[in-house]
Amino acid sequence: MNVVFVITETAEEILEMVSQDVAGLLAAVKGESVTFPSGSYTYDCHTLDHYLVGEEYRQELVIYLK
Repeated sequence: MNVVFVITETAEEILEMVSQDVAGLLAAVKGESVTFPSGSYTYDCHTLDHYLVGEEYRQELVIYLK
């Protein structure tokens, strides 16, 4: 599944990746903090978006950080 990390306040995307372990990724992100080259953040919320590309439905997990 496609996963995008977004800063809640600015809507800036800081990372886009593909993961097959979405539950594990969410559990890890909900920990104390998440560190990227641009800084450390804490979990805010997440959404699961569905969209159509051509004739194929896709899912995207958007994880919001603060």
